[in-house]
Amino acid sequence: MEKINGTYDEVISKAIEYLRERFSRADRTLQRYRRRWRQVKNYMDSQNISELDATVCRDYLLNVFDNRDYHELTESEKEVFSNVSTLIEFLETGEVQFKKEQINLDGPIGALMIQYIAFRKDQRLDKKTISMHECHLSRFLHFLRKNNIETITLVRLVHTLNYIKSISFSTKASPRMSIQVLRGFFRYLHSQQILETDFSIMIPRSNYKPQNKLPSTYSKEEVEKLIASIERSSFIGKRDYAIILLAARLGLRNSDIANLKFENLFWEQNVIRLVQYKTDKEIELPLLPEVGNAIIDYVKYSRQHSEEPFVFLTSTSPVKPLTIMVITKIVERAFAKSSIDIKNKRHGPHALRHSLAQRLLERQTMLPVISEVLGHENIE
Repeated sequence: MEKINGTYDEVISKAIEYLRERFSRADRTLQRYRRRWRQVKNYMDSQNISELDATVCRDYLLNVFDNRDYHELTESEKEVFSNVSTLIEFLETGEVQFKKEQINLDGPIGALMIQYIAFRKDQRLDKKTISMHECHLSRFLHFLRKNNIETITLVRLVHTLNYIKSISFSTKASPRMSIQVLRGFFRYLHSQQILETDFSIMIPRSNYKPQNKLPSTYSKEEVEKLIASIERSSFIGKRDYAIILLAARLGLRNSDIANLKFENLFWEQNVIRLVQYKTDKEIELPLLPEVGNAIIDYVKYSRQHSEEPFVFLTSTSPVKPLTIMVITKIVERAFAKSSIDIKNKRHGPHALRHSLAQRLLERQTMLPVISEVLGHENIE
């Protein structure tokens, strides 16, 4: 447990960087935190307080809300209370433990859901998609329990339809995700002869149609501008520079960058060998001098001391390997700061993969070779 204190600007800078790296909070979300925390700064100024710590935050909450019950607060007041409480936790422990939605998959139906989740894991779905499945199945199970349904043989189509009607959708894509998970679950139950009736074909499809987009690509000049724009004197800058080079020069996916281990780097042969997370296919790529030097610069001067086998780690405690989402955010932030036009274009690691493919096409590289370089299973 590491207590944190200091000037307001020092503490807030650390807190923002922690939330960005540890939880991949979007810039818009972080700006919201800053606005709420600014009220603490105003309180400090009014009381001539120069150093921020947990006690100051508690005094601020007491000054604003007195002893009012949390449930009496307006939604806006609850957000202030929650954001400042997050800051208090960070100041007292150096960490934040956000409460996640409780996932409950127990009982006979829950056991079948766990079985289905294991089946989807074998299909190499990423962790985020698996978590989404668990969340929607847990909500459906809760709905069934409220209706006194404890075994799968008691489930009827009407229960599923009533559940779908009861969902409060926060985005247009939410109905599609909920329906998709339930259709897959019932299709699995029928294929395993657990249910005689295949409810999946009876569940109506969502009328939400995601817009198909062509892959976003950037010119050679734009990619070079992105790379040149990265600030490389700081610890984080050295790390982010190496990550972006792996995506831009070698076309590695965010999952493979996050999972890159020292054992994958063969310095004597100047190659990188790894088994791709998405395809489970082994690939070998050249360890270009530019890429290799960037990795060495990061490991030698910036990487936190750790026994972790993964190359890229968080810059704040607790030291952990970077997640796939954080890798994506690193590239997106670099694009946003580079003044490159990203309007209506994706600007994550995949955009750099597609840009590399475009460069290879411009050089009239054969499609099978491009497919091999990018680690695709086929040339489609």
